[in-house]
Amino acid sequence: MRDNVAQPQVYSVPRVEVRPLLRSVYLWMTLGLLITAGVAFAIAAYAPHLLQNVLLVWGLLIAELILVLVLAAAIWRLSFGAAALIFVLYAGFTGISLSGIVLYYDLGTLTQAFLSAAALFAVMSIVGLTTKADLSKLGTYLIIGLFGIILAMFINFFFRSSAFDFIISIIGVVIFTGLTAYDTQKIARLAVDPRIEGEGSQLAGKLSILGALTLYLDFLNLFLFLLRIFGRSEN
Repeated sequence: MRDNVAQPQVYSVPRVEVRPLLRSVYLWMTLGLLITAGVAFAIAAYAPHLLQNVLLVWGLLIAELILVLVLAAAIWRLSFGAAALIFVLYAGFTGISLSGIVLYYDLGTLTQAFLSAAALFAVMSIVGLTTKADLSKLGTYLIIGLFGIILAMFINFFFRSSAFDFIISIIGVVIFTGLTAYDTQKIARLAVDPRIEGEGSQLAGKLSILGALTLYLDFLNLFLFLLRIFGRSEN
């Protein structure tokens, strides 16, 4: 994070350098979402019994956590091929874990949540790219808020309050809407690093994977919180 100064910092994105990298980031992110959705619907349609295996479900959750930690922590030491493979595996495992929501919610609710998440994500991505304001300080508060809702969800796991769950979902939407703009601007800043020689370089490729993972998680969580809100009538 950058130190605070008396006057707000002004930040502009050099379009010529950023655009190729962002195109690659969004392509990888889209691929990840397609893999997750495809696997989720396939499991729900052809192998829903897999979700009844508690050991398998917990094994998938642990595998997802390991994969995302390895990718985030060791991205610069991995080859581009290894980073891409880990991202694809993570998207696939997440699809298996989320296949239960395909069985729980009807297609109309899933579509409504997806379109709403896509609209919010697109708007905030544009904001992150076009705003001249430095969003670093906002990002700090959003990340603190993220830890807050994780704690709140853990507490509500025991109390099972429908009203509290609704409030958590609303706050979750706000947080991940803001994080989308923050992360988009952060990726744009990384894109102007002089070490990035071009879209086909190893460094640019790995940065594309890291950026795709970040925005993938923003979109997915935004979708899941919206789904909890829209799906309240089905509970």
